[in-house]
Amino acid sequence: MNKFEHFLKDIRDRLPLGICFDIKERELMIGGRNAMVYFIDGLTNSGIVQHIFSHLMNIPVQAASEASTMSEFVKYNMPFHNVVLEDDMAAVIKNMYSGLMPVLIDGYDKVAIIDMRSYPSRSVDEPSKEKSLRGAKDGFTETLMTNVALVRRRLRDSDLIFRAFVVGKVSKTDVSIAYMRDKADPEMVEKLSLYLNHIHINATTVGEQTIVEALGHMQTRKNWLNPFPKVRYTQRPDVVSAHIAEGKIAILVDNSPTAILISAGIFDFVQDVDDYYFPLLTGNYFRLLRVIDLLAIIFLTPVYLLICQEDISIPINIDFFIPKEAFAVPLFWQFILLEFAIDALKLASLNTPESLGMSLSVIGALLLGEFSISSGWFIPQTILCMAIVALASFTQPSIELGYGLKFIRILLLVGAYIYGITGAVCALIIGMIWIASTKTIGGRSYLYPLVPFKWEALKKLMFRTIR
Repeated sequence: MNKFEHFLKDIRDRLPLGICFDIKERELMIGGRNAMVYFIDGLTNSGIVQHIFSHLMNIPVQAASEASTMSEFVKYNMPFHNVVLEDDMAAVIKNMYSGLMPVLIDGYDKVAIIDMRSYPSRSVDEPSKEKSLRGAKDGFTETLMTNVALVRRRLRDSDLIFRAFVVGKVSKTDVSIAYMRDKADPEMVEKLSLYLNHIHINATTVGEQTIVEALGHMQTRKNWLNPFPKVRYTQRPDVVSAHIAEGKIAILVDNSPTAILISAGIFDFVQDVDDYYFPLLTGNYFRLLRVIDLLAIIFLTPVYLLICQEDISIPINIDFFIPKEAFAVPLFWQFILLEFAIDALKLASLNTPESLGMSLSVIGALLLGEFSISSGWFIPQTILCMAIVALASFTQPSIELGYGLKFIRILLLVGAYIYGITGAVCALIIGMIWIASTKTIGGRSYLYPLVPFKWEALKKLMFRTIR
């Protein structure tokens, strides 16, 4: 059995030919020799396939006879932009499932793999979660090479490195890490590369989150009950480019429009893209508002509960906000019920058809809010406080951090309800220890550059400075 017949038998044993309708096998004559071509219908462009077939079938017999190896044959007869040679059939099939076309030619000891993939993808649109008032309006898509190109377009430098990996025993998902060779931590780059090369998961079923959870094993101390995000997510190529230029690492995952930024501490989440598309004073104003909103998210409802319990005294001229009449449900339970209600409304909005979204929002705001007050379940003050908290949470760029802060707020509410101001202070200390004990994927303190203290780095994160 010659090499061609061996390749042919091996690939036919591995492929479900005749069972899967989208796996195509085509027999051709290339340079007077028997040849077999395989490709996935749907991951290739039919026009390009036809063009390649026409070119291959027009190769003269003399050209094939003069090439003693597949390398020489490709060199003189395949003027396509990307052709690689492979003799490992597992790698050949993996490339075929990625949209490339293996070409087997009788008389040669290797398989030529032609890149002609054309993935179904949506257009480059601005991310709905990360809209900016000014600046770029493009966003990542579910195609890895498109995302790589969006970053490369912004950082046209030889030190920008994209390293490729294949993750998942079944999914075989393409993953790339991007970094600046002269700025990124080389130890972190090698550690991350080594782990991605040896990661053991079946499939990246939920895209970037699967990768992040798997990378959690890199940490020496794991705490699966910790809600704070160890990485930052973004769908904006300008944000990714800015972080890479600062020396951080980005991970791009095929089939996902979301990039992973490593390492990310709590102060990294204070920044937002609009801070840098406006003048210095305006950018600092936006950031100050975001910090104030963050404090309101954590402390507004616990402090109001302490005031109503008379654990904290307030000036008499603002005591109108304190309820004077009796209410059926204790304030603590009103806040807890509203916490669940707001999250339930968020989930409902995600699953509501777009055409009905506005109508149901009006129903939820008017009918449910009015009925809950008139029935005596809630008082207007608690609904107002929770409405402020909910609106303030939308000013934070990270949804994951928002839920981490939410759990601290609930912890403060529990402490304030049971032990008053002493309980609230103890709960706050527990929350601070919770945050301080958190480590990023790279092992750095979550409070860096506050712990350990580095003023120059902290100043750049807390304030919008001139670059």
